[in-house]
Amino acid sequence: MQAEQLLREHIAKTATLTDEQFAYFFSHFQPRAFKKGQVVIREGDKVDCEYFVLSGCMKTFFINDDVKMFILQFAMPTWWASDYQAMYSQTRATVNVDCITDVEVLALSHTDRERLCSEIHQLEYFFRWRTNRGYLAAMRRLLSVMNNDAKSRYEELLQLYPQLYNLVPKHLIAAYLGVSRETLSRLHHSSH
Repeated sequence: MQAEQLLREHIAKTATLTDEQFAYFFSHFQPRAFKKGQVVIREGDKVDCEYFVLSGCMKTFFINDDVKMFILQFAMPTWWASDYQAMYSQTRATVNVDCITDVEVLALSHTDRERLCSEIHQLEYFFRWRTNRGYLAAMRRLLSVMNNDAKSRYEELLQLYPQLYNLVPKHLIAAYLGVSRETLSRLHHSSH
């Protein structure tokens, strides 16, 4: 599916744009391609855009002082990725975003996004809706981490995103769940 059509269908699930409005909106995106393993945002970078994933898979992660990786998000096709805290507050990145596979994205600058939202009410509605959905997903995940054991978190992940298990290397799924690779292997075998 072409980039323009994929983005149009994604937006249309939430907001109604005329052909002219969508063409204007789409004209603000820059196509970008990244290779597997390539860093898109590194902790400390200035962040001025967000990425709409067309193909492939990205991850947003943090590495603590003990050099332990915590994965905050995977971003598959039709998902968005960035360091939103840095982008919104105009501060330096506190997380990293890199590519699990080769990735094609559409990049939208923060400046363009804000201007588009002020010009086209339906885009403001779309981005507000998307931000709210992201917040709810983050809260659901946080509550799951606080309340559920590893097996429940694993089953929840597979139920919500079944394609992840075949797309993402197992050590990254283990890091996302906060378990060892051995524990992930046991969880996978006990669930099947």
